Amino acid sequence: MNQKTLHKITYGMYIVCAKKDGRSNGQIANTVFHLTSEPATIAVSINKKNLTHEYIEAGKVFTVSILSRETPMKFIGTFGFKCGRDINKFENVKCKNGVTGVPIVLDNTLGYLEAEVISSLDVGTHTVFAGRVVDAEITSDAEPMTYAYYHEVKGGKSPQTAPTYIKDAR
Repeated sequence: MNQKTLHKITYGMYIVCAKKDGRSNGQIANTVFHLTSEPATIAVSINKKNLTHEYIEAGKVFTVSILSRETPMKFIGTFGFKCGRDINKFENVKCKNGVTGVPIVLDNTLGYLEAEVISSLDVGTHTVFAGRVVDAEITSDAEPMTYAYYHEVKGGKSPQTAPTYIKDAR
């Protein structure tokens, strides 16, 4: 089986944030998808090892900031390859608190969604959290970054906790 075929599925690049006990965390995610229009429902796939997973599970809310194509790799690196247990990812990053109190990253984004968890599905290494959208806004007309653009143009990598990580995918 050629697992690289999975890389042909289209994805975007997002920052998913959550909050627990007054602390916030955010991470890069590529698996965010629209489930239904009425009511507006989205889903995210988050690795169980990630701090954001713990926060979504506890708080039952999350935000999704849609990254623009022009997002710098250093910014992606902060949210995608560093752990919120070790650093404050929000330092020097423009954010606002959403209606649920969860941060929404505004830097390098073209819009956001905010959701309350209505269901979850254990899929082994990850959990798929389905959420009813409680707020959404477009903040820019910029082009969204696709996962293909991230890999092919920006030379981005997939961390081992990414749902699309394939060992030795050279």
